Amino acid sequence: MSETSFPMNDLLRRKMQTSLVVVSLALIVASTLFLLLFAQRIGFGISSITEGKLTTGFSRIFSPFITLLTILMFIAGVVMISFTAFIMTSQRTKDIGLMKAAGCPNDILFGYFLTELLVVSFAGCLLGAILGILLDTSSASLLSGLNPHFSQQPANPWTPFAVFIAFFAISLILGIAPVFSAIRAEPIRALSPSSYLGLGKEPGFKILSSGVPTRMAVRNLVRRKSATIRIVLCLSLVFLLVTVAVGGGLIAENTTGSWVQNALGTNVLLIAHQDMINQYRLLLSEFYEGHNGTQFNYEDARYQIPAALLSQISSLNGIRSLDARLILEAQVKEIPGIVLGSSTSETTKVGDNRQGESLIVGVDPAEVVSNWSLNGRFLEENQTAEAVVGDTLAQELFSAPLYQGIRIGSQELSVVGVCLDPINNGNVTYVTIGKLINITGLSGPNMLMVQPDSSVNKADVMKKISSVVAGVANDFQVFDLEDSLNQSLDFLSFLWSTIMFLPVFSLVTSSLNLLGYVVLTINEQRQEFGILRALGARPKTVLGIISMQSLIVVLASYGVGIAFGTILTLLILVQEPLVTTYTVIEIAGWLLVALIATFAVSIYPAMIFTRKPLLETITNP
Repeated sequence: MSETSFPMNDLLRRKMQTSLVVVSLALIVASTLFLLLFAQRIGFGISSITEGKLTTGFSRIFSPFITLLTILMFIAGVVMISFTAFIMTSQRTKDIGLMKAAGCPNDILFGYFLTELLVVSFAGCLLGAILGILLDTSSASLLSGLNPHFSQQPANPWTPFAVFIAFFAISLILGIAPVFSAIRAEPIRALSPSSYLGLGKEPGFKILSSGVPTRMAVRNLVRRKSATIRIVLCLSLVFLLVTVAVGGGLIAENTTGSWVQNALGTNVLLIAHQDMINQYRLLLSEFYEGHNGTQFNYEDARYQIPAALLSQISSLNGIRSLDARLILEAQVKEIPGIVLGSSTSETTKVGDNRQGESLIVGVDPAEVVSNWSLNGRFLEENQTAEAVVGDTLAQELFSAPLYQGIRIGSQELSVVGVCLDPINNGNVTYVTIGKLINITGLSGPNMLMVQPDSSVNKADVMKKISSVVAGVANDFQVFDLEDSLNQSLDFLSFLWSTIMFLPVFSLVTSSLNLLGYVVLTINEQRQEFGILRALGARPKTVLGIISMQSLIVVLASYGVGIAFGTILTLLILVQEPLVTTYTVIEIAGWLLVALIATFAVSIYPAMIFTRKPLLETITNP
C-alpha cells in the first residue's frame, strides 16, 4: 500500500470537511483569476490607463475600482485561506494528539498531514483555475453577444498559471504553519480544545442581557477568542469587499451613465447628410468599440446644412432647442503655458509643442443640447478665442491644459475647460462655430441637433421634421441619437455589473468558512449542549444559542466591513458622485441580502445538530 493511501482515505472519509476546504479554495482562486482575465480582456491594465476604448476620464474611474478590488480580493483570499487552514487543522488536532499518544513520530505525522495539505491545495487551486477560465470565456461570449463589434484584448495565457502557482504556494505556506505547531504540541495539550480554539477563562463581567441564549452565546465567543477573532476578520474583509463593489459600483454606474447622457443629450434628433450621420455614429461607437480608423471628408460642400432647411425647421412648433454644429478633423498643436506661483521666482512653464489630430466641433454656446461634466468651464458667447478639449485629448496632448492654449490652423485659443465626452473617444475640441468658420472658411454648419420640447410627442415631431427634410434635401436624413446613447449606457452597465458580480465568490467562500467555524464550535460544545438538553432545555434553546453566536459574529463583521467599505468607496469615487434615493435603497437592499444569506448558511449545521437524539449529542462523534 502506498504512503499516500492513508491520507487519501482519511480525506475521503471526511467528505464534508474536505469538500468545504476544496470548494472554498477553488472559489478564492476562481474569483481572483476571473478579475485579472476580465481586466485584460476589456483593455485595462491593473496599473495603467486603457487606450482605444472609453475616454481617459472614464478609464480613470474603472482602473481604481479594478485595482482596489484586486487588492481586496487577494487580501481576503489570503485571510480566508489562513482561516481554512486553521479550521482544517483544528478539526484534526485531536487525531494528532491520539496519534502522538500512540507513539507515532513527529516526522511521520508531518508527512501524513503534509500529504493531505498538498492534495487539498492542489485540487482546490486547479479547480479554481479551471472555473476562472470558464467564467472568463462565458463573459467574453456574453460581451460579444451584447456588442458584436467590441474589440476584446486577448488574455495573457500565463495568467491562470501564475494565479495557480501563487495561491498553491500561499495555501501551502499558511497551511504548514498550524500543522507544524500542532505536531510539536504535547499529546495532552493536543487533545485539549484550548490548544486549537484558544479557550480562555470565564469572562469577569456580567452580560447585560437577561436572556440565557444571549449570555451563553457571548460567553462562548469570548472564551474562544482565537477562532472568533479569525472569523470576524475574515467576514469583515468580505463585507468590505462587497460594500466597495456593490455600493461603489452602483454609484459609479449612475455617475458615469449621467456623464454620457449629459454629453450626448437626451431626447435629441440629428439632422445631417446620410453619410455624415453614418460617420457620426462611428464617432460615437468608438467609446465602446475602439478606434475605427476611417477617413472622412467633413468639409465636402454636400454636407452643409441648406439655409432653407435650417429656416423651416426653426419655424416648427414643439422644438425646445436647435443646435447647429460644424464638425471636422484638423491638426492641433499644444501651446505652452505658465503657472503662476506666489512670487516671480516660483513661476513655472508647463507644456511643450506636441501636436496631433483632433475632431473639432463648432457650437453656439447658447444653443447646445449637451451639458458636459467639466473641469473648468464651457465656452461663452462673447469669448471667441477659447476652446474646451476632451479628456482623452487633454491627457495625450497637454501637461496642464487649463494653463495652456491650443493652436487650430493659424489661430491660438485658450483652453478654458476639459470635458468628458464619448464622441471620438474623448479626442475632441469645442470652439464657437463663428470662430471655426473664420478658421476654415466654410460657409456654415454640417449637422443640426434638434431637441423637442418635453411636453410634445417626440415621434410626432420627428415625422414633421422628416417631412420638411424630404421636401428640401432628399439626401439628408433624421436620426434618433437615443439608439447610440443606449448602446453606450448598455456597455457601461455591463462593465459595472460584472465588477459588482465578483464579490459573490468571496461571499460564498466566507459563508463556507463560517459554516466550518460553526461546525467546529458545535463539535467542541456538543457535550455541553447535551447536558443542557438532559437538564430540560429544549432543542430550540440550543438552536437559539448557536444562532445567537453566529448572529453576533456576522453583525460585528458586517458593521466593521460596511464602515470601512463606505470610507474606501467615497475615497475612490469621482468627485460629485450621483447618488439618488433609489441608489441608496438598492445598495442597502443588496447588502442586506448578503447579510441574511451569510447568516442563513450558518444556521444549517445548528438545525442538523438539534435534531439529533440526546444520547448522540453527548457522545463524541
